[in-house]
Amino acid sequence: MINLQPVDYLNPDVPANLPWHEVPLIRADADNVKGYGCLVDDPDSFDVEIVRWPAQGWRPIDAGTGDEGGTVEGIFHTEWQGNLLKAKNDAVNGDYVLGWSCNPGEASEENEASLDGVLLWHLNYHPDGGQLFYPLDGKPFVVPAALPGDDVTPDKVVAFWCDGSQGLYIHPNIWHEGVFPTSPQQSFGDRQGRVHARVSCNIAQEFGVFLNVPLVMAD
Repeated sequence: MINLQPVDYLNPDVPANLPWHEVPLIRADADNVKGYGCLVDDPDSFDVEIVRWPAQGWRPIDAGTGDEGGTVEGIFHTEWQGNLLKAKNDAVNGDYVLGWSCNPGEASEENEASLDGVLLWHLNYHPDGGQLFYPLDGKPFVVPAALPGDDVTPDKVVAFWCDGSQGLYIHPNIWHEGVFPTSPQQSFGDRQGRVHARVSCNIAQEFGVFLNVPLVMAD
């Protein structure tokens, strides 16, 4: 049963221990990100897609209206605190626990950080607009993603490893979850639709697994 309560990102509603579903890690390039989005060289000149508000009946939305909210931008901060990967999105005033490096029942902020992978518990998409992540330090990063459709399942999720020389833009309706650093602390420029509608899937609750997203790309 879908939980209709607001998602509490700082206190994820998940079991202490679950099996892990392995997510394939893909080295992002211009071809394999098609359908999900694109790689971006110059964030300042890139336009984020904004989706027109849907008509509620047979009468159409007036031309020139329904897509005027524009975008919002800020810094997306990520930091490993022991076994917990935490993030703060200044663009939408969001604070998150994105995942863990071990089952959450064993996780502690006092442990040494592990940078091998992230156990992901949640995915979301934005029906109102796309989202751009751009590394501010030029370091590699990882973004999990799945193609549109509310019937998402763990086997449909992939993870894009980006080398840090470009940003990654994802289209509206693409399942994702923040951006994962490959070092203890990284910051990203973030631009997204100002409405910030969000559709969520608690992977742990719905499928009884955590998604194990690797952070290290094999040579």
